[in-house]
This record gives sequence, C-alpha cells and structure tokens, in this order.
Amino acid sequence: MFNSKLLTPIVIAGALFLSACGAKWETAYPDDINPDVSKGWRVVAVDVKVPTSLSVSEANTYAPDADIVWREDPYGKGSRYQQVDAIMTDAVKRGTKVLRGSKPVKLVVVVQQFHALSEKARYGLNNAGVHNIVFTAQVFDARTGKPLTNPDLIKADLVAYVGEQAIEAERKGLTQKVRITDHVSKVIAGWLSHTVDVRGKFSRSGR
Repeated sequence: MFNSKLLTPIVIAGALFLSACGAKWETAYPDDINPDVSKGWRVVAVDVKVPTSLSVSEANTYAPDADIVWREDPYGKGSRYQQVDAIMTDAVKRGTKVLRGSKPVKLVVVVQQFHALSEKARYGLNNAGVHNIVFTAQVFDARTGKPLTNPDLIKADLVAYVGEQAIEAERKGLTQKVRITDHVSKVIAGWLSHTVDVRGKFSRSGR
C-alpha cells in the first residue's frame, strides 16, 4: 500500500506513485529580454492559449498522469481548459503591470503543463506535492504583429501545501488558486523586467 510518510515508489495497476528521493523542480526562464528595452513596453493585450490537445485527469489518485490536473474550481463550471485559461490570464495580466512604457505590446502564452493537486494528494500527503506549471511566452508588437521576442519556455513550479498545512492555508485564504496566481504573476514580472527574480530549484516528491 502507499505510505504518504515514507513516499516509497509503488506501481499499482500501472500507475506510478511518488518516490521517496524526490524529483527536481524549478522556476526558470531565460534572460533574453533586455530590461532597458522592455521598460519601454506597455502590455495592452494578453492571449493565453490552453490547447485542447493537453490531457486532463479527474482521477482522485496521488499522482494523476495528465497535463492538466485542476480541482479547486467546481467540475462542470466551464471546462478544465477554460478554468486554467482564466487562472493563467489573471496571473499574466498581474505580472505585466510592472511595465509602464509607451510602446504597446501583446503577450501570447501557451500552456504546456498545469498540474496542481488532486483531493487525495492535497489532504493525504505529508511533505510532498508540487504545482507543476510550464508554458511558453512571447511578446509581439501590438500594432504590427511583429514578434519582439522568441517564444521562451518558462517553468513556474511551486511547492504545494498538503495535509494540515493546506487546511491552515485555506483558513487564511491561501488556496491553490491564490498561490499559483501569485507565483506565476511574479514569474512573468521577472521574465519581462528583471525587477524581481523568483528563479530557483528544489527537490520534492511530486508528480
């Protein structure tokens, strides 16, 4: 049986659960954007794309095998694609507020992974769990449509709260949505302007 404290690797019916050693995760983005240039930008449009080719899981297991795992919004209140789109759009818009220049630009974001926690993982694990967020982002001239940057791969992994820590966080309003939105917004701000730097690596048993 699965032991959430020991976190030993177990395969049941073909499903691989969490490992004891912990995987490597990171928040990372390239340094390609020159902040002396981006400070002249003003983001007037944000286009977040969540491809329907991404797999979605509603399985209440410790580590659902899918690109999208999202449970905090009610099932059926919009698709999971729409729910992820709304979260990412909010986060990206917040992150772009750091730019107050005169040149209008458009930011296009394409989600590749949005793997939060299942109910079982959120309330049944101990010292484990990761929000695995991966996407590409690219800046375009809003007037001409000309690309101003390459499509950069951005990783915004975040340590997830589980067990009693998750319950206490929820009492304070720190839901998964709140924490992910805040983290992604800071990642976008750092990538665009380098005024903040939230990059870093960590090891933790997770997806």
